[in-house]
Amino acid sequence: MDPGYVAVHAEEDRRHWWFLGRQAIILAEMARWLPAGRLRLAELGCGSGGLLTGLARFGEVVGVEADPALREAARRRGLPVLSGTLPDDIPLAPGTLDAACLFDVLEHLDDDGRALAGIRSLLAPGGLLFVTVPAYAWLWSRHDELLGHRRRYTARGLRLLAEQAGFHVERLTYFNTLLAAPIVLVRLLHRAMGRDTHDLSRPPAPVNRLLARCFALEARLLRWTASPFGISVLMVAGRRE
Repeated sequence: MDPGYVAVHAEEDRRHWWFLGRQAIILAEMARWLPAGRLRLAELGCGSGGLLTGLARFGEVVGVEADPALREAARRRGLPVLSGTLPDDIPLAPGTLDAACLFDVLEHLDDDGRALAGIRSLLAPGGLLFVTVPAYAWLWSRHDELLGHRRRYTARGLRLLAEQAGFHVERLTYFNTLLAAPIVLVRLLHRAMGRDTHDLSRPPAPVNRLLARCFALEARLLRWTASPFGISVLMVAGRRE
């Protein structure tokens, strides 16, 4: 990951409309699928910890992060974040998690299938895996390169990857659908212009609030149906015994 982006990520993960809208969708989906009670959760690749406070509503949560700068940013916020990398250095005991979370992480890994197989071993019986990834290889841009991405996904490809790693898929949908058209247009324009930067510049506050609300609105829409198109993919999967 580009060092310049790391600094921006730590600054924007609680302010930028994309992070705010994504969090609303993730937490709403988790609330639908997780049982009541105090659960044991881990966010693997938690970055600077922007989601950990929200995840704590479900129980005891810990973050795992490989990047030392992001890990330190999370710890400065008082968040419980461990050092670790996927797939071979996960500092958690097998069979201890009710939920494992991988939010925009798989695309960074050289061997995403082996990472999922390793995470499967962390789940207790009945445990669930929650995943988000960026969609569509044709949307590849300089933004992906600066973020250290290896690939983008389709829903079908993510399902196949999870099933091969020993999961059964409970929920699979695209999201970031309402804003997809302008995002695609901006990405294609940036590609044509040869823009050499990421897309995380925060717009003026009123625009940022409007975009965050529009994105978060999908949390309600996804209660009723899966989306056939979007900039990202969300998956909920259980370990196959």
